[in-house]
Amino acid sequence: LCQVWISFDVLCCTASIWNVTAIALDRYWSITRNLEYTLRTRRRISNIMIDLTWALSAFISLAPLLFGWGETYSEDSEECQVSREPSYTIFSTFGAFYLPLCVVLFVYWKIYKAAKFRIGSRKNNSITPITPEALEVKEAAQQPQMVFTVRHATVTFQTDGDTWREQKEKKAALMVGILIGVFVLCWIPFFITELINPLCSCDIPPIWKSIFLWLGYSNSFFNPLIYTAFNKNYNNAFRNLFFRQ
Repeated sequence: LCQVWISFDVLCCTASIWNVTAIALDRYWSITRNLEYTLRTRRRISNIMIDLTWALSAFISLAPLLFGWGETYSEDSEECQVSREPSYTIFSTFGAFYLPLCVVLFVYWKIYKAAKFRIGSRKNNSITPITPEALEVKEAAQQPQMVFTVRHATVTFQTDGDTWREQKEKKAALMVGILIGVFVLCWIPFFITELINPLCSCDIPPIWKSIFLWLGYSNSFFNPLIYTAFNKNYNNAFRNLFFRQ
């Protein structure tokens, strides 16, 4: 029963973390490849990422049970705990947190660069409106034609579609940024102690272990709130789920 509980706990936590990675990748592709990343392509890639997320999470969580990789029950403290085998600790912490952390940070950096580049390109291609003072009219003394000299005359061409797309990109970048920030703040204390504790045999007070663990669990509480705040589809789905008449 102890092994089943620990495996299920690691499975759900790892899947939650990799789901954040999948969402970050989805936002990145929707911004940088909006023409190629059609609804059909998005569904196919989403299904692949979901399958990979749960397969990898299951492998990490079931490794101690399948390969006898350390014990999950501590007879000294009489409690269930994740295997303290150093090799499994390195494998599980990097597979469940540090690797997805590197991926989401890299993806957000690419999202930020792409959004900044597009906004900068639109500003460079835009033109300031013509003002009456920008036109100077000179009438030739002995010729019947008019000579117009235009100084700094520029015109801005920006469609509603461009404005909507720019707002959508900013909103997506902001959502991913908040999602990653909350993810890091919630999980990094737990995974730092989880990695260091077996390797250095440090004695961390149980109260702090419990606080760090529940702080990590709280990430799954914050994620739906972030989704509903920035995505109308999530917002409508949660309203129908909790406020159904």
